[in-house]
Amino acid sequence: MRVLFVTPYYAPDLGPSAALYEMLCEGLVRMGCTVSVVCAVPHYPTGSVASDYRGRLAWRENRNGVDVTRVWVPSLDRRRLAFRLLSFVCYQVLATVVALGRRQDVLFVSSPALETYIPFFVLSLLLRQPAVYSMHEIYPDIGVKLGYFRHRPVIRVLDWMERWCCRKARYVRALSEGYKRQLEAKGVPRSKLAVICDWIDTDLLRPMPRRNVFSAQWNLDYSFVVMYAGNLGSTQGLEQVVETARWLADEPSIRFVFVGDGSVKHSLQELVKRAGINNVQFIPFQPRASLSLVLASADVLLNTVKKGFGADTVPSKVYSIMASARPVIATIDSGTDTWDLIQRAECGVSVEPDNPRALVRAILELYRDEKLRGRLGANGRAYVAQHHSKESACREFYQLLREAVGDQRDPVPATIANS
Repeated sequence: MRVLFVTPYYAPDLGPSAALYEMLCEGLVRMGCTVSVVCAVPHYPTGSVASDYRGRLAWRENRNGVDVTRVWVPSLDRRRLAFRLLSFVCYQVLATVVALGRRQDVLFVSSPALETYIPFFVLSLLLRQPAVYSMHEIYPDIGVKLGYFRHRPVIRVLDWMERWCCRKARYVRALSEGYKRQLEAKGVPRSKLAVICDWIDTDLLRPMPRRNVFSAQWNLDYSFVVMYAGNLGSTQGLEQVVETARWLADEPSIRFVFVGDGSVKHSLQELVKRAGINNVQFIPFQPRASLSLVLASADVLLNTVKKGFGADTVPSKVYSIMASARPVIATIDSGTDTWDLIQRAECGVSVEPDNPRALVRAILELYRDEKLRGRLGANGRAYVAQHHSKESACREFYQLLREAVGDQRDPVPATIANS
């Protein structure tokens, strides 16, 4: 089976889905598939293109059996929406040209349509091949909530694009039951929807000693570290973490650490500076290969989401935290998939967003109880290894892709099914 992935982000890019697609594509190759990827050159999260990927329109390479073509996008500041839209258009035009030269049995296209609509549209019209559309965020809803999309004509066009992609796809992959319910409400037939949760590399992300090379480098060995690691974006509500740090300034051994980059990093640094907060530290984005050491350097790891923004999916960051055997504190609306997962796995504490007092109580509870931290961390590791490994995700996607091309015969190779 020949599979063509159309997605802007692929490793070594740091995009939110880049590592996930690398694991999936390489897993499909091991299952006997021929896999091609058409992505953008690495540029996430800042928008600055890596120096090794400048000066040409396309780069082609074989990464662990996957045929990867990276197309040019301009090196721009992603914090400016107009620049980000320009990057999307450049990627889509060049990706379409490249993809037309590939031969495949099935397409795999990532959402949102704002980033992949043109190649999906052209390939669907010209090649008429089955496609799986993978929904990572519900557009334009998320953009409306964030205030990016304010004009009704723009919102209507984006909504039409998403609905077109869902209508043309043979199957629509939803990240969670919450996404599935929302997509059904938008008119996507239940028969098209397949829930496949995100996954994690439990070999790469594994429990490591609390004191390690990374913790020593950044002087974290002798503090109780409350860490947020990942994209510092506008939906995370990280201002509440800064407020919590201010309230806990009298606890000298507690340190709040932000590891990563993103659109709100500068404003967070300015907020910390203006408030004169001394227990907050910023560390640059780290390569994926260092992630186990980064997460191990924390005593507690945070997953924060603004109120009303975490209702329909579980961020992959939560699975990474669980794999590291560290307890998670999530600021998330009650009754959401993330809230339910943390309760079900017994791997951490959930509090409602925009409630720094509740976040303070949760941090102090774990600060004072080392045995509780150990138990919650071990629970998370055991749960994610059983339910969210890359192997289980590859089996589910393999079967979905085979069904998309109409091949119902023994959809999972025996050697994989028994692994």
